[in-house]
Amino acid sequence: MLSVVSLLFRSSAISRSSILVKPIQHRSISSKMSLEAFKTNEIVPDVISNAPKKIINVSFNSGVSVNMGNKLKPRQVKDQPTIDYEAESGALYTLAMTDPDAPSRQNPTFREWEHWLVVNIPGKDISKGDVLAEYIGSGPPSGTGFHRYVYLLYKQQGKITDSEHGHLPNNSGDKRGGFKIEKFARKHNLEGPIAGNFYEAEWDDYVPELYKQLGG
Repeated sequence: MLSVVSLLFRSSAISRSSILVKPIQHRSISSKMSLEAFKTNEIVPDVISNAPKKIINVSFNSGVSVNMGNKLKPRQVKDQPTIDYEAESGALYTLAMTDPDAPSRQNPTFREWEHWLVVNIPGKDISKGDVLAEYIGSGPPSGTGFHRYVYLLYKQQGKITDSEHGHLPNNSGDKRGGFKIEKFARKHNLEGPIAGNFYEAEWDDYVPELYKQLGG
């Protein structure tokens, strides 16, 4: 029998080279707006202690974009998205995507489930960052309601390595449950989160395909 974690998320292999960064009009949000969205959806305090003041622009080749808690479908977010954000020249960044509602918001035993983690990103050239956890799209189990999927951006003090974390491929859900982005940020003295965004998704008819592609 497959473990609960292995049943949670399945995804097809996606090349790192598929990450594209294209010009997108930046959206700034006031601290009040950010706090309202992240607090209303309880991302503060479930994931982070303080809300970011800027937005990460996240768009998918399916034509949808992430917009501060909008509802998207797993089929729409199955492929690695295009990411854009304000970046300082010469700075390094960490980008994370996590699900605090695994296996469900009512019983988040595996909070947080690590969907994507890229460190040492020079500016906003994500393709040149070091991928610690390859992208896996949303795969909420049937009957567990909507899950929150949170994107967070941190500024690094310098280049980081993490042999304890290691590299997690996108053909397995092993070692992804129980991740804590705030703990990771403290460990590496990251600044932020300086930007963020999030959406919600529940099970759709694509999820079994994701599970099957991981051998479920």
